[in-house]
Amino acid sequence: MSELPSREWRFYINDMILFAQKALRYSINLDQEAFIASEMNYDATLRNLELIGEAATHIPDEIRATYPDIPWRQIIATRNRLIHGYLGIDNDTVWSILQNDLPALLPHLEAIQKAHSQ
Repeated sequence: MSELPSREWRFYINDMILFAQKALRYSINLDQEAFIASEMNYDATLRNLELIGEAATHIPDEIRATYPDIPWRQIIATRNRLIHGYLGIDNDTVWSILQNDLPALLPHLEAIQKAHSQ
């Protein structure tokens, strides 16, 4: 299997923004019960939360240290829990991420994107 070419870290920030926006879109106009009942929305959201965490693993430590307001370790840990603990996903936690964490995270990511755009 060939190795993928390396990407600049700022492209992973762009990915994180895109994945967060998609996850938020999938829950628009739904309450928690309807969101959980909507299998496609639920599954797509989980996938995008996983991808946010995966992208975060590609942000260099020195960049993470520059932006301590972002809970990098928690984002990555969430990705790991979603991928490896698929039978133990807590729906209240997922809903809280959608309602609280992602809306709070997006402005921070967008500020990084703006500060490092070329």
